[in-house]
Amino acid sequence: MMTGPVDLHDAVSNVAYFIQLSVAPVFLLTGVAAMLGVLTNRLSRIIDRARAIEAQHAVEADSGRRASQHATLRVLSRRARLVSWSISLCTTCSLFVSTIIVLLFLEALLATYFRGVVPVLFIIAMLAFIMGLLVFLREIYLATASLRIGPPEVK
Repeated sequence: MMTGPVDLHDAVSNVAYFIQLSVAPVFLLTGVAAMLGVLTNRLSRIIDRARAIEAQHAVEADSGRRASQHATLRVLSRRARLVSWSISLCTTCSLFVSTIIVLLFLEALLATYFRGVVPVLFIIAMLAFIMGLLVFLREIYLATASLRIGPPEVK
């Protein structure tokens, strides 16, 4: 059975409608991608700082400074784990949002509806993002709590 121009027009309108629906998730992906950029840069700086302290630690003779460096390395290790968790959670959010976009297009192309799936995936994506931000906030708190400005104290 042949389809007429009205059917083609409806199909194009349907796809255009789902493109409009997918714009918000695409903007969300852009924001999460920016957050992932911040997190990966932060992790890179933590790793670079830890490597520099490890190099100093290997040649340090003073036991007091070695203990201080070891304590700093423990804090950096914890911070790196927190940032890694935050990256994982934000990436999970991106994966769910991407899945939502795919489902929206499949709905348009296959004329089927995934009722209930898209909202649930969106809620899961937002929960992952919220958790990623909370873990990031914890890392910021830890970084600020261990911040030392100026020369080390002499005991």
